[in-house]
Amino acid sequence: MKRPIKNFLTCLTLLLSASVFSCAKAPIKALIVTGQNNHNWEVNSVALQKYLNESGIFTAELAISPQKGEDMSSFRPDFSAYKLIVLDYNGDAWCDDANRAFLEYVKNGGGVVVYHAADNAFRNWKEYNEIIGLGGWENRDETDGPYVYFKDGKAVRDTSSGLGGSHGKQHEYAIVVRDKKHPITKDLPESWMHSKDELYDRLRGPAKNLTVLATAYSAEETGGTGRDEPVLMTITWGKGRIFHTVLGHDTRWTVEGGSFAVTFLRGAEWAATGKVTRKIPDGFPRK
Repeated sequence: MKRPIKNFLTCLTLLLSASVFSCAKAPIKALIVTGQNNHNWEVNSVALQKYLNESGIFTAELAISPQKGEDMSSFRPDFSAYKLIVLDYNGDAWCDDANRAFLEYVKNGGGVVVYHAADNAFRNWKEYNEIIGLGGWENRDETDGPYVYFKDGKAVRDTSSGLGGSHGKQHEYAIVVRDKKHPITKDLPESWMHSKDELYDRLRGPAKNLTVLATAYSAEETGGTGRDEPVLMTITWGKGRIFHTVLGHDTRWTVEGGSFAVTFLRGAEWAATGKVTRKIPDGFPRK
């Protein structure tokens, strides 16, 4: 009788192991679109990939475009193969097929992270600007949509004329949470000190279905606007979820810093799944 019992227990163990293995979640496939940027994409994109791959949530690949001035017709990432697209791109226009595929991906529920200078790109692409919510540079002005900032604790949509996109000198600054209930910011401190970084200001755009999660004060003494400017945002477009972070100019100070990494990964998880399971580390900076 011992052998049948032993065989039964062995089979049961194998079945339970197989069940646990089958229930384990496969990592979420992410694609970082890069290759042209006025920033150091060769370093930044690898840092973003490292964060995603080491998160335990994602497995990330790079889609590297042809270089500036080269033929872009062959650059057609298969967006549909991924649950998250991270935009680290600011350069030449994509071909029409790539544009259509990207819009179809977002419309059908794909997740997107807009990283730093990706909000400078494609001023003349209407749908892209709706997806990023706010943008700057490329001669954006009042025809592209209102400025968005906070004043007296409330969001302002300012339709006055003027160019969109600027920043003062890099410095440390306090980030203030404006939406404490959103999954991305729910467990974060009400405010914290962010490491030395650019602070984008005067961003403007369609701002449709846009929620400002957090702001930072753009001090005039650093060359800023004297306003509370958005730094973390979400946008919905079609069924897609978009997380927009203006943080992370330079990996020497920011991409390798805790504040950027934590908010980037929480935003990425929300964009891909609608939920945030990643915990706030004990060493997260505070004001």
